[in-house]
Amino acid sequence: RSRSEMESFHSHENDFASARPTLTHRAITRLINDGIVQFCITQNVDGLHRRSGLKRKNLAILHGCVFTEKCEKCNTEHFRDYDVGGMSFQLTGRKCEHGCKEGGLRDTLLDWEDELPKYDFERAEQECTLADLCVCLGTSLRIEPAGSLPTYAKKFVIVNLQETPYDNRAEFIVRAPVDDVMRDLMKRQGYGADWENEEMPQIETWSKDYHDLPPL
Repeated sequence: RSRSEMESFHSHENDFASARPTLTHRAITRLINDGIVQFCITQNVDGLHRRSGLKRKNLAILHGCVFTEKCEKCNTEHFRDYDVGGMSFQLTGRKCEHGCKEGGLRDTLLDWEDELPKYDFERAEQECTLADLCVCLGTSLRIEPAGSLPTYAKKFVIVNLQETPYDNRAEFIVRAPVDDVMRDLMKRQGYGADWENEEMPQIETWSKDYHDLPPL
């Protein structure tokens, strides 16, 4: 992207910063923390899964995050409450605070020409291959190679209002708003109505992703 396009993208900082996790984000985090769901893969750059309290070890972030900057020396990620700026792994001007405490920090947001982060994508492939069921929530499945990841699982279902290129291969399809589906799913899993009002888990503000995540 050109500098003007990048500045235009980050001009939406206030929209990103004021966004809060939806019922679906919170449900995914709760189901993972309770051991019912094993892993989450996101193409979103808004950081809402992490704001819902989902730990980095349970999350593959394929397109980067506007709130995350990463140490170029020790790979420690720093998750902020503000847009760190930049795109395509530029230095942000800040230094590592929790890992080596000396490396420069770079943004993690991918531009169109950038390759997907190797570890996150390989982890996503691994988790999908091991999965008995992959549930695709609110995604068009049109951006590759991420779009084909559900096909690695033994079975996959799609929850999306629009058609996707993989509809004919899905176990079944639900044409309904994702929050409505997840609210009903939580009820069927035995969660009472009060679960939505429970305090969210503490946000993980930093993580040594390449050190703490399980080996491939």
